[in-house]
Amino acid sequence: MTASDTFRVSRDAQAIDDCWNRIGIHGDKSCPLLGEHIHCRNCAVYSAAATRLLDRYALQQEDREQVSIALESEVKTRSLLMFRLGEEWLGLATRSLVEVAPMQAIHSLPHQRSRALLGVANVRGALVACLSLVELLGLDGSGNVAPGIRVMPRMLIIAAHGGPVVVPVDEVDGIHAIDERILDAASRSGAQASAIYTRGVLQFKGRSLRWLDEEQLLTAVTRSLT
Repeated sequence: MTASDTFRVSRDAQAIDDCWNRIGIHGDKSCPLLGEHIHCRNCAVYSAAATRLLDRYALQQEDREQVSIALESEVKTRSLLMFRLGEEWLGLATRSLVEVAPMQAIHSLPHQRSRALLGVANVRGALVACLSLVELLGLDGSGNVAPGIRVMPRMLIIAAHGGPVVVPVDEVDGIHAIDERILDAASRSGAQASAIYTRGVLQFKGRSLRWLDEEQLLTAVTRSLT
């Protein structure tokens, strides 16, 4: 209970006729009902006063909780998967993500024409096309990891327009909820606006994070498969 809550409850208590302190068990005991009830806590007047006070406090608590919920609802977030390719960190909306899977062997395909198409990978018994985001995004995938730091490459299974595809990545940081106001600011800033399939650049965990435009990226993925 905060100091303001204590004040409100005390003020409400003062507005209630505390007859038990005047003529009841804590007063001069002149109340005509005291002989019948023996103690004020057994009296309906005492019970009604206590209920009234508790109801007022409950309403104050409810009002405060509603304000808190309203404030929380104003902060909207968007979930992004953070991952690394070479030296660059990227974020992709989780609505495009099906699963993060362990690395699997990639089997090359003969006579394929797309430079981005690495081949196929076996995902739970099904062959799924495997694409290079490094190639699609025009990145340098030769970044080095600091000595002593162990990373585990992963495969992202993303929901392309024609079906799921697999893209290998060097490291996955995880899924994070980002305030949409931060994302809007990143979009309006124009930072790296010329970068392919990019909505903006934001700072996250001390890193410069490239926020990918999932619609443009998935369209490019589809083109690479045809």
